[in-house]
Amino acid sequence: MEEKEEKLIDQTDLAQDVSNKIPYEFFDKYLVKPLDPIKVKKEFSTPVSNKPATKDEDGVEAVDYDEVKTEIKEVDSDYRKAVVLKVPMVNLRKSDDPTNIKVGDIVIFKDRSSEFFDLIKDSRLVTHYNIVAVER
Repeated sequence: MEEKEEKLIDQTDLAQDVSNKIPYEFFDKYLVKPLDPIKVKKEFSTPVSNKPATKDEDGVEAVDYDEVKTEIKEVDSDYRKAVVLKVPMVNLRKSDDPTNIKVGDIVIFKDRSSEFFDLIKDSRLVTHYNIVAVER
């Protein structure tokens, strides 16, 4: 665990270097570089029937389910970590605010709430409303 934290700390300088080379300033969104997806274990339930489908008096085929099969699978989380590459020009937080997000910070956001930004490879745009946490 310590090695991974050390790598993320080192990314601050790299993120700042990358940020300086990006010719764009963003009005109200953060430009981020997503990290590898986070894997979580989720429980999935599916109905199981031991009997074949039967037709009722109206001719509708129906299956009676006797039990529910529960399976635990490892899937991608709905949330994603990312390194901040650019902060918006309109930063609503003051510089002395502890929630102030800076270039190089690791943020967590809902993966589906971001927008792909195809002018910079593997980057996304995220509003401050969609950032749910900052990793400190």
